[in-house]
Amino acid sequence: MKKLVNTFEVDEKSNSITITREFQADLRRTWQAWTSAEILDQWWAPKPWKSKTKSMEFKAGGHRHYAMCGPEGEEHWGLTKFDTVREYEGFTGSDCFADADVHINEALPVSAFEVNFMAKGETTIVTNRATYAHVDQLTATLEMGFEDGITMAMEGLDDVLKRSLDQ
Repeated sequence: MKKLVNTFEVDEKSNSITITREFQADLRRTWQAWTSAEILDQWWAPKPWKSKTKSMEFKAGGHRHYAMCGPEGEEHWGLTKFDTVREYEGFTGSDCFADADVHINEALPVSAFEVNFMAKGETTIVTNRATYAHVDQLTATLEMGFEDGITMAMEGLDDVLKRSLDQ
């Protein structure tokens, strides 16, 4: 089996993190995994945590309000706002911490993101770039364990996509 692209790059000059990952699935299935609340909830959290979507409208001007739920009942809420959506190509927006009532936590980092999809035969390459207003927000995100957490979540997505192939 060929080695799939999998990079995690931090750029302190632009206050950004860029994750490029190749998935063993076609563009349609990979896109659905990133844009459907039902599928996102299967992988958008590092195990043993779970993702729970409270509401989602995947469209320009839409949002996803969700919680990361821990094994002991913890809930950490987030809000993703979608600015642009280009079907099967990518989407942009912002992501921040919030509470169950959608009150944004201004003390925690906010990222602007761009996610792009590229079909490559039977695989799909997804590039996810998150940019922060200040280097301290980038540093705080990394100190919260973002690299390990997103790596585990992406491995969960690998599992979800593999299960969809096996069915």
